[in-house]
This record gives sequence, structure tokens and C-alpha cells, in this order.
Amino acid sequence: MSVIIAGERSGVGKTTVTLTLLASLCRRDRSVQSFKVGPDYIDPMFHQHVTGRACRNLDPVLTSQAYVQQCFARHSQESEYALVEGVMGLFDGISSLVISHLSSVKNKAQSRATAFLSPCVGKQVALSQGFLGSELCNRGQRTNDKGQITDFASTAHIARLLDLPVVLVIDCSRLSGSVAAIAHGYQSFDPRIKMAGVVLNRVGSDRHLSLLKDSLESLQLPILGVLRRQDNITIPDRHLGLVPTAELPELDAVINRLADLGDTCFDWQSLLPLLKSKPLPISPSPHFATPSSPVRIAIARDRAFNFYYQDNLDLLQQLGAELVYWSPLVDPGLPKDVQGMYFGGGFPEVFAQQLAENISARDAVKTAVLKGMPTIAECGGLMYLCDKIIDFENKSWSMAGVLPTSALMGGRLTLGYRRAVALQDNLLVKTGETVYGHEFHRSHLTSTPSQPLFETYRYDTEENMGYEGWALPVNVHASYVHLHWGQTPEIPQQFLKQCLKIAS
Repeated sequence: MSVIIAGERSGVGKTTVTLTLLASLCRRDRSVQSFKVGPDYIDPMFHQHVTGRACRNLDPVLTSQAYVQQCFARHSQESEYALVEGVMGLFDGISSLVISHLSSVKNKAQSRATAFLSPCVGKQVALSQGFLGSELCNRGQRTNDKGQITDFASTAHIARLLDLPVVLVIDCSRLSGSVAAIAHGYQSFDPRIKMAGVVLNRVGSDRHLSLLKDSLESLQLPILGVLRRQDNITIPDRHLGLVPTAELPELDAVINRLADLGDTCFDWQSLLPLLKSKPLPISPSPHFATPSSPVRIAIARDRAFNFYYQDNLDLLQQLGAELVYWSPLVDPGLPKDVQGMYFGGGFPEVFAQQLAENISARDAVKTAVLKGMPTIAECGGLMYLCDKIIDFENKSWSMAGVLPTSALMGGRLTLGYRRAVALQDNLLVKTGETVYGHEFHRSHLTSTPSQPLFETYRYDTEENMGYEGWALPVNVHASYVHLHWGQTPEIPQQFLKQCLKIAS
């Protein structure tokens, strides 16, 4: 069945509880597939480090509701157990007038969704004129009197969409008897949510635990775990969240301590049956025509560049690409005989000096771009293609020099889903087409192109967020907007089509 680990708000310890469960399961030699609600890249890295399996993102904004269901159904059955980590607080989503937003999407997008549409669990997705049918699986959507879906893409939305019970993590560090009011509120707020139980986190003492249990007794809500305050188990963070796994040499020791904790702090007799995977209806995987010989794509992957959705990489391979990983930090140049480049996001600002000192790699990238090699660069990748990165200490570091601008680090966080409308034909999309993505960065560019790539809007309102992205030269797609291609396979198809021109 699986469960969703939810929080009553951000910062209550969802990731710690999830990693503790995963670590303890894996220590028992149980195969477990993890999922993460939302667009986050870093938490899935920790999941994968523990399980050895790529964590899958479940995000109906970046993909669709039908895609979320099929992604979960397909991957959860590849292991004995499955576990979903939620995002923010249980009901924290976005207010989305889905019909008004999607009615502006071109007919091509509607055809695309129809082609990849699969039945929702228990009901067929309906289609309506001018609107992506995969977003019409209304089961479990909360609406207000204005017709707005008030918790779209929330943990609760995913729980209803996948028909999964919720385990609520409560931070008990500053409360005792009030825990019952919190638990009762979450349990009763939406009767469609099946609350499997609670995990009490940051419990201070036996006396503290006794007060919490006494308060919860009347709710008849199972206590599935109790985690005491753990001063010796910490995962460092910085300006965009947790420090990625590749930068934590002591991570295995932390995971071992979590596994030790997990062996004793959970009610495994109750949890194991909930976590057990069960067969779900799966639509056949789409068949893609592939080239006679693989298209070799250089994927920048190291401590500076590591923000990739596994589904994107899988799609490239299904479409006939051979993925060749390399490091702009340490490799002297590009891998041999590649026909395309993909730079994901990450933390190039943290490693700006090392990137700048690897002159041969920077020169190789610039030369390849100027010779016409198709190149995707998202967020951190965009920053690497700039002339310079100016870090938090105002130090300037030379980058690849493809784009005539610099990336300047600052304190202001740019964060949120984006609806991006293409303003020109480019490497991935045509003029007028709409894509949905996510921004998360603390840098901005010192100059903008005269012909930007996108005009962007907030996903859940008509608020214009301005112009964004570079398509100069024509073979480059460089943008702060992260894209998930699960619902839009024509994007990687278009990319590989251009790469084939280099190969021929």
C-alpha cells in the first residue's frame, strides 16, 4: 500500500523520519522505493543514498495528476516496500484555477496530454474543451467558493490522488497536552484523508512522552513512532536547503545512527503492512522511435551540478540517448564524441573558484557551443554558461563565457512554480508554447537578453513574473526554470533531434 510521511508544517522533521524509516528497512535487507512530493532535488538525493534506488518526484504541477499516479504505480511495484515523503505542511499547496490556466494552452499541448493520458486509479480522466484532461481527475481536490483548488500539489492532494494513508509527524519540542488539538485538527479537517497514525518527534523525556500519550489517548490515533531529541544526528544546510549528499563525507555514519534509531523507535508491527507495495493498474509505457545508433549526451554531474529529475534522464535513454557523465570541476574537457550537453542545476557558486580554475573544461564547453552543439542549461547550468559568477563575498570567477552576462549571488530568494510562454522558437519549444516549471535560486543575472526565451507567470495567478531565459546562440536553451519532461516527452525528442544533426 505505502504511506505518506506528512508534517503539520515545514521543519517538523519529515525528512529525518523518512530517512530513519528507509535506513532501518534497508538494514533489514528490504527493498524499498521512495518518492518525494513536489519539485525538490536534494531530499531525493538522500533517499537514493540510503536505498540505492532513484527517488521519484510526484508533482502534478510539473507533470499531471495522471502522470503522478502512473509514476507511483510503476515504480512502487519494483520493490517490496514503498514510502512517500510529503512537502511542507499536509495541506500546504497552491490555489489553482486550473481551468483558466490550462484553457490558454495550445491545442498541441492538449493532444500531447491525451496521447499520454492514463486512467486515474478508480476512474477515467475526463476531457474538456481547451483544457488538459489529465488535470480533471477531481477526486480529492479541495475548492473554495470561487472554484479554486485550494491545496493543489499538496501532500494531502497526493494522498487522495494515490489513495494512501498519512502518517503525521508532529514536532513535540514545545508542546505537551496541545498535541491532541493539533492531531485532531489534522485528522478531522478533511475526512477523505486516511490518517494511519502519528510520529512524535523531538520528545524530550519519559515524562514528556507520558503527557503526550495521555493527551492523544482520546483520539484513538495510533502512535507509530517516537523519536527523542537527537543532538548527535544532524545534516547541515545552507542557502537552498540541505547540503547535497556528495559533499557530506560523514553521511554514512549519520545514516547508520538513523538506522539504529529506527530499529527501536517505530511500531514496525503496524508499519510494515502499511508500507507493503501492492499491485496497481499500469498503463503501457509509450513506444518511442529511436535512432539506429545512440546519441551521446554529456551530462554534467558532480558536486557543482547534481539537480536532475531521474525521469528526465530515463526519458533521454528511452529515446535512444547514451548518457555520458562528466565533471566540469575536475575533468579536463568534454567526453569524446558527444553530440549534446545537459547542465542541470546545483551549487556552482559554492565551487566557483574550482570551476574557474578548470580553464580547459570551460574552453571546451564554449568551443562546443560555438560550433553548434545543442545545450540545455538549467539554473546552475545557466550560471556556468555566463561570463562570470560573482559569489556571496562579491568575488568574481570566470565561467564558460557563452552568455554575455554574469550571475550575481544575493540574499533574495526566487522561489515558485512558473508558467512560461515561449517568445521564440528555440532548442526545446516553439513560439507560443507553454511549459510549467519551477524556480529556486538566490542569484540574478546582471543583464537580460534583447530577445528573451520566456515570458513567465506565477502558476496559480495571472501575475507576470517578467522575461527570462537565453536562446543565444540558437542551439542553447539556458533558463532558471527547471522542467520535468514526464508529461512532455516531445521536449527531449526535440533536443535529441537537434543532437542527431551533430552526429550526422
